[in-house]
Amino acid sequence: FEFFLKTEKSCQNNSALKHIKNFRKVIRIAIGNDWIKRDPFFGLRFKAEEVNVDFLSNDELKRIRQKKITIPRLERIRDIFVFCCFTGLAFVDVSQLTAEDLIKDAQGNMWIRKMRQKTKEMCNIPLLSAAKEILEKYKDFASTNANGLLLPVSSNQKTNAYLKEIADVCGIQKNLSTHIARHTFASLAIANKVSLESIAKMLGHTDIRTTR
Repeated sequence: FEFFLKTEKSCQNNSALKHIKNFRKVIRIAIGNDWIKRDPFFGLRFKAEEVNVDFLSNDELKRIRQKKITIPRLERIRDIFVFCCFTGLAFVDVSQLTAEDLIKDAQGNMWIRKMRQKTKEMCNIPLLSAAKEILEKYKDFASTNANGLLLPVSSNQKTNAYLKEIADVCGIQKNLSTHIARHTFASLAIANKVSLESIAKMLGHTDIRTTR
C-alpha cells in the first residue's frame, strides 16, 4: 500500500504516512471485531520526515503583487494566490467562496466566515484591504457566475503549474504552490504579533499543534 501511494498516486512520504495511519485505524477495528486474525502492520515502523515549510517574505509578496502581468490566465492565478496570502484560505475553500461567506460585524468590518472543507472547522478571517481589492476586481465575474462563486479559480493542477511561471517572471527562487500562500498568511500574522490561538482559528486548524 505504501509503494502504491508513492508510485501510482505520487504521494510524498508524509502524505503517504497520513493515509497509512488512517488505514491502520480501520485494521484495528477489524481486529477488535475478529474480522481478521492478524495485524498486517505488526513489526512495521513508519517515520515522518522533517519538512522545511516555504513562505514568502514581504518583499517577495510585494514583487508578485506589483508585477505587471499581461497574460490573462497568469494574472488571474496571481490574483487568486495573493488573495490566499491575505486570507489564509486553502485552495479548495477559496474555489468555493461565495457572497454568503462574507459577513459584516457591528463595527462595519468585513470578515470571511467559512467552514473548511478539510477539517469542518469554522474559519473567521478579517477581510484585509488587499483581499477586498481582488474581490472588487472580479465583481463582474461574481455577478454573472451561475454558482455564485466570487473568484475565477482554475484547477489546483493548473494553478500550481502557472505559479511556477509566475515565480520565474517575478524572480522568486521558491517552488510556489497554493499551500505556500497559507504559510505566508501565517508568517505575516506572526510578524504582526497575532496570537497562535487566533491564527489557528483563522486557518481552521483543529489542533494548535498543527499551527505551531
